[in-house]
Amino acid sequence: MQFMLTRKRILLIIGGGIAAYKALDLIRRLRERGAQVRCILTRAGHEFVTPLSVSALAGERAFTDLFDTQTEFDVGHIRMARDTDMVIVAPATADLMAKMAGGHADDLASTVLLATDKPILLAPAMNPRMWDHAATQRNLAQLAADGARVVGPNDGEMAESGERGVGRMAEPLEIVAAIEGLFAKPDRSKLLSGRRLLITSGPTHEPIDPVRYIANRSSGKQGHAIATAAAQAGADVTLVSGPVDLPDPDGTRTIRVTTARDMLAAVESALPADVAIFAAAVADWRIATPGEQKIKKSKSGSPSLSLIENPDILATVAHLKARRPKLVVGFAAETEHVIEHAKAKLRSKGCDWIVANDVSPQSGVMGGDRNTVHLVTDNGVESWPSQSKDEVARTLITRIADALGGAHP
Repeated sequence: MQFMLTRKRILLIIGGGIAAYKALDLIRRLRERGAQVRCILTRAGHEFVTPLSVSALAGERAFTDLFDTQTEFDVGHIRMARDTDMVIVAPATADLMAKMAGGHADDLASTVLLATDKPILLAPAMNPRMWDHAATQRNLAQLAADGARVVGPNDGEMAESGERGVGRMAEPLEIVAAIEGLFAKPDRSKLLSGRRLLITSGPTHEPIDPVRYIANRSSGKQGHAIATAAAQAGADVTLVSGPVDLPDPDGTRTIRVTTARDMLAAVESALPADVAIFAAAVADWRIATPGEQKIKKSKSGSPSLSLIENPDILATVAHLKARRPKLVVGFAAETEHVIEHAKAKLRSKGCDWIVANDVSPQSGVMGGDRNTVHLVTDNGVESWPSQSKDEVARTLITRIADALGGAHP
């Protein structure tokens, strides 16, 4: 894929963090692939790497000052913002991300970032506690909503002695791969043309009586995003959705259901399909005998509710013989030991892939707009970076298209 960067103009902004040393290797890797690299060093950035080092590797001077009389006589920062194909921020420090999210423009880097209309790719790098801080996560969500793409950060040892966690900047070749992927721009309208996809989404509601029910916190955002991405990729999509406060995705046939048994019936009626993706959070149990009238409080104490197991929709479809889809994808929403539980689920359900994620309260996934998932298959585990749910959906659909060999012949 090296040809993808031939004559591509990359503007690299190097922030002020210890990971700035990786930016030097990134410049070399980009130029090896034929890219033209222009660099901006923040004031903090050249506390870690020198303008001379950056200039020597890039093959042209590194820019540092918004008020440089040699470059700003013709509003040079606007020219730099536009005279490029992509802007990369590596390392993207907490401070730089905060400036971007707030629309600040008090130095050359932040001014160029505010003035550009080109794609922006961030490679965050910071201490794990800084990364996990609510302010950083708010800024990250805002930047994603504004259209910025993100690669990393990774989990590992920090520069600080004894520190470990999520915050390491992605390696230069990972960043290069992300850049190549963004430049590739596949025609999404043809990825799954002629393929039939069946997708479930949202929770199920299992009645206790006419006014109460057992449910979970699923918003349906991830399942609906997958249905949208599949339709945009040209697939014939049937979406079976539990009760959600979301509009039916454009280009899909949506069947709304309430209970797990309703969902199973709708899924079976929608077969055959090339791919079945079970993103719904189906209630595991239901009340054996729901009350026909509202159950009233009683002085004798709380009512006794007898639970029975709901049908396992994922396992049912995965074990079909005549009408089993070519690819069956399950979801594993876990609060602990995420990958271990997902591997066990892959074996027990008989599906082909499991998309696992952490839905513990502190993750903010349930009802939120971002997700961090792990794709578990017989070949191993792929851990994807934190992304918007729309990005997760597009990535999953691309992986599915690859597995199927593209559109239907």
